[in-house]
Amino acid sequence: MMRTIYCMKLKKEAKGLEEQPFRGELGERIFASVSQEAWSMWINHQTMLINEYRLSTVDPKAREFLRTEMEKYLFGASSKIPDGYQAE
Repeated sequence: MMRTIYCMKLKKEAKGLEEQPFRGELGERIFASVSQEAWSMWINHQTMLINEYRLSTVDPKAREFLRTEMEKYLFGASSKIPDGYQAE
């Protein structure tokens, strides 16, 4: 059965995630208020950040950076875009 939520990113009712993306309070918050569409948008943005900044996901500082950017992207104004970045 489809779960509908009010998506904080898209500012509209949309299909919710099927499960929490990860454990903890932030995972619960995302599950409750981020749609599948917005989560997919974040994954694409995260991939761009990892590639442009050449981040290693095993580096604790990189993981903290991505977590902070995820919160900004999903719940705040916007996540940063690297200087000089041009979408292909």
